[in-house]
Amino acid sequence: MKRCRNGELWDFEHEILGGDDIILGIDGGTTSTVCVCIALSDPRAISPSMACPMLARVVGGCSNHNSVGETAARETLEQVMAEALSKSCSIRSSVRAVCLAVSGVNHPTDQERILNWLRDIFPCHVNLYVQNDAVAALASGTMGKLHGCVLIAGTGTIAYGFTEDGREARAAGAGPILGDWGSGYGIAAQALTAIIRAHDGRGPHTMLTYSILKTLDLSSPDELIGWTYADPSWARIAALVPVIVACAEAGDEVADNILLDSVEELASSVKAVIQRLGLAGEDGQEAFPLVMVGGVLEAKRRWDIAKKVINSISKEYPGVLPVWPKVEPALGAALLAWNFLSKDYQQEGI
Repeated sequence: MKRCRNGELWDFEHEILGGDDIILGIDGGTTSTVCVCIALSDPRAISPSMACPMLARVVGGCSNHNSVGETAARETLEQVMAEALSKSCSIRSSVRAVCLAVSGVNHPTDQERILNWLRDIFPCHVNLYVQNDAVAALASGTMGKLHGCVLIAGTGTIAYGFTEDGREARAAGAGPILGDWGSGYGIAAQALTAIIRAHDGRGPHTMLTYSILKTLDLSSPDELIGWTYADPSWARIAALVPVIVACAEAGDEVADNILLDSVEELASSVKAVIQRLGLAGEDGQEAFPLVMVGGVLEAKRRWDIAKKVINSISKEYPGVLPVWPKVEPALGAALLAWNFLSKDYQQEGI
């Protein structure tokens, strides 16, 4: 299928005359990619949440170029954007702004490369913004305002913070090879290692062996090696986290220690960002939002990772205010674009 501006992917535009102004918000992660289309009824409105009804929502696969490669990532991103416009009966000329927040954007060169690609897709009047997916996650908890810190702990992990004057800092988020400890992948990789160590006598026996082998329908730890390297995708391995949490809740010491290590890793990432940006003020007592995002932080079990992370942070920074977003990161990206666009209008005196 052609991926150019006049390719088959965009053929639906021939049947649509146009429409109202819209914004696209995209949250591109290692596990999935979500694109939402919202109506831009009035960029001068006080609250974007009141002014921007959602017109369409589309879900696709992984769009982290570090995980699946540049070509596959771009195919996924273009596919979800085209489908969102098609579902909302809109065309690219109706788009006023696009905020693409994607994992793997770690340097200005990453941003510029993706911006150049977006410029080949959308008309020149469209305002284009490219951010790390952590920025959209933060915006989902602050309704588009960039202030405070976000902790993402899903397949991967990252802590990202902004001050009100625009300074930013991040910690972790370098991927599993460079140590995303505390992430779903990191937790599961440690559990798999513990099973192998127990099997060959280098480590203590653990309930993880029985539970994970049963989950994967394997008969021995030796088979675990083949399972792991047959498809070492990050999300596939991270999916084992619920099994590890269940073992810890059942009293397995090895599983419990793995989760305790993850808590300290996640908390240290947040603390590093707080310290670098001075989010808690000079005395460390000032209040600031901490947006919590990702499957590892979902409080669905007695062994509550998020609660323990917050407790660790609050011992040093009692002003931390945990926030669980009421909207998803893709909508956070759209609200971020709305706020960027609104500031442009204000500066232009419109």
